[in-house]
Amino acid sequence: MLAKASEAATIAGFTNMGTTASVTARTHLCYNLHNRIRKMKTMSSTTFTVRVEPEVKKRLEKLAKSTGRTRSFLAAEALNEYLDVNEWQIGGIKRAVASLDRGEGVAHKEVKDWIGSWDRKRERAVPKRSAI
Repeated sequence: MLAKASEAATIAGFTNMGTTASVTARTHLCYNLHNRIRKMKTMSSTTFTVRVEPEVKKRLEKLAKSTGRTRSFLAAEALNEYLDVNEWQIGGIKRAVASLDRGEGVAHKEVKDWIGSWDRKRERAVPKRSAI
């Protein structure tokens, strides 16, 4: 199934994603987290207030205590990770839409038929991009 995810990602226009989107996303996040932690000593910061449910606050406090980090540090990291993932995802979607606008893509029926053939004796070949 791993190869199928990679093929589907390629068809969707995510050609630079490696073996799967999730592996690339995790690698990207680890790299960003490493760099962010390294730079935190020199980075300036600002303060703002966020409302969360009491249970979320308790979980944050528990995690802060068990990791030896501050609530502020953990919350900032969570926000940065959320932004990284969503900016990456939106960027990928925009690139895919732009490729479709250029007429590159695979017809819905071809993709549906290909996916429908998975795990069958006569699995169809990966559909090729073409002008739609």
